[in-house]
Amino acid sequence: MRTLTIIKPDAVAGGKMGKVLAHLEESGFTVAAAKFMHLTTEQAQAFYEVHAERPFYGSLVEFMTSGPCMPMVLEADDAVAKLREVIGATDPAEAADGTVRKLFAESKERNAIHASDSSENATNEIAFFFPNL
Repeated sequence: MRTLTIIKPDAVAGGKMGKVLAHLEESGFTVAAAKFMHLTTEQAQAFYEVHAERPFYGSLVEFMTSGPCMPMVLEADDAVAKLREVIGATDPAEAADGTVRKLFAESKERNAIHASDSSENATNEIAFFFPNL
């Protein structure tokens, strides 16, 4: 099974990209595809369109376009649920010890990593970044 993750601009800028990737691989994921990129405003708006009516949408788009990020397709058994468990709660203060966000996130908004929240969203998000996969 596949899922999508994005190592976000805060983790990249903070020199944590390699550590996050290593943590994911050590947790049993295989990287099937990856790219290093700087999202445009249009790309970030389109990707996070599901949140367009939420109060944090503007700041999320601004944050995701603030620097380079690394979208990746990960493979593992029950990849979506497993990745959600490995990354931890959105707010690192509430994340379990040993999770990506507990280890590497700065705050609820600057939380180091994105992960698909369902198989359907994983399929759509993978197609967004990797249309030929």
